[in-house]
Amino acid sequence: MGIAGVLDSGQKRLQELGYKQELQRDLSVISNFAFSFAIISILTGVTTLFNTGLTYGGTISMVYGWLITGFFTMFVGLSMAEICSAFPTSGGLYFWSSQLSGPKWGPFASWITGWYWAVTCSVDYSLAQLIQVIILLSTSGKTSLNKYEVIGVHGGILFLHALINSLQIHWLSYLGTLGAAWNIIGVFVLIILIPAVAIERQSASFVFTSFDTSNVVGIDSKPYIFLLGLLMSQYTITGYDASAHMSEETKSSDTNGAYGILSAIGISILVGWGYILGLTFVVIDPTHLLDPTNESGGYAIAQVFYDVFNGRYGTGTGGIVCLGIPAFAVFFCGMSSITSNSRMVYAFSRDGAVPLSRFWHKVNAQEVPLNAVWLSALVAFIFALPSLGSLVAFQAMVSIATIGLYISYALPIFFRITIARKTFVPGPFNLGRYSLFIGWVAVAWVVVITVLFCLPVAYPVNKSSLNYTPVAVGGVFVLVLLYWALSARRWFKGPLVNLDESARDQKLAQL
Repeated sequence: MGIAGVLDSGQKRLQELGYKQELQRDLSVISNFAFSFAIISILTGVTTLFNTGLTYGGTISMVYGWLITGFFTMFVGLSMAEICSAFPTSGGLYFWSSQLSGPKWGPFASWITGWYWAVTCSVDYSLAQLIQVIILLSTSGKTSLNKYEVIGVHGGILFLHALINSLQIHWLSYLGTLGAAWNIIGVFVLIILIPAVAIERQSASFVFTSFDTSNVVGIDSKPYIFLLGLLMSQYTITGYDASAHMSEETKSSDTNGAYGILSAIGISILVGWGYILGLTFVVIDPTHLLDPTNESGGYAIAQVFYDVFNGRYGTGTGGIVCLGIPAFAVFFCGMSSITSNSRMVYAFSRDGAVPLSRFWHKVNAQEVPLNAVWLSALVAFIFALPSLGSLVAFQAMVSIATIGLYISYALPIFFRITIARKTFVPGPFNLGRYSLFIGWVAVAWVVVITVLFCLPVAYPVNKSSLNYTPVAVGGVFVLVLLYWALSARRWFKGPLVNLDESARDQKLAQL
């Protein structure tokens, strides 16, 4: 509410869309930005997939691939920001698809857009793996976690994140802002500290012109290697849809949600490039960093930190301490991912799309969708269980975090520039005459990366080297379509307004 009970622009727009205010609207534009920036989390993505960058092209793939990916991602972000300004609701992507596809196709469009949850799993499992590496280095290889212990750590992290997300939104706002600050400050600390401590450094010529083709995956084509190396950058710059999912808790969300998306992407591009440069200048021997028999077990960034301090001081303890910086960044990223996912579950359940919807969309006395929070954590834990039987199967599931999310980003944009080309009514933030062009570039980029990341990543292709991404993404899509064809098409009618609570409850009772 605004001054003296006057609705702010975001709450007014929410009512125009047919929803009453149920969540506490307490986030500023900075807090909204912080959630998306913490989920993008440069320290999380680059740390997790630095091995990928080194394997597929080395420094050139990382330095230039980051800029290329960032450039096209900004097109996606601009299109999403424009739609968010027109439809500032917690439902975000799936609500947009419904509104932009018209009454005939709206239910189906919102249905296929709404089903994705894998990103939290990949984040928190990555933190569990990083903790495993820290333990390995701290004990000089004497202690290591087995796969069951890693899953246990993963579950413990999720439990802690669910507890934190059970707090009121103003506490989450503080923690989200802290997470964003930690990412920015932590990056600058590492950018300065690691090169300063390093005895050996690479030349600018090596960093900007040396293309490493000496990979162990059997790929000789330089263009192909470079394109596969884009995965590190694209995986990192995801999750900025959190600004949309936090719309119903953001003041003046019809403008601040859009600014949250764009500022998170823009600042991440600049800060992330600096972090990559700081690291690549101290990459002396990529083969050693990727060697599974080294001190870190082949975890490249951990080995970089360890070698830098060990080379100067004769001990890698300083490097182990420095690993705490990305570790806490990953923690904040996972926390914000649960926040964003739970708001998606809340909104999707509010519209009857999830089994036991009336239970999952409940809001407690502190105006927190508590049941949705714990469901999000549970699903993230279940998604990690395939790692017990097959690391390849888990990696396939994690791939949904990149391709699945971007498909969900692209669908409402596609509907905006096709079905709703002439009917879309923009909000306060809009792209004017450039809207359609930017939208088509965004959709084209998502098509490119979807195809690219489904291609083989190693040769010869066999059961151990097969890229299971198409199986994971395609499998989820097939299940969603089957669920629609066999059941949901009969009862799911898209977003249900809740200003008339009695009428809405009658519709939910029929589901």
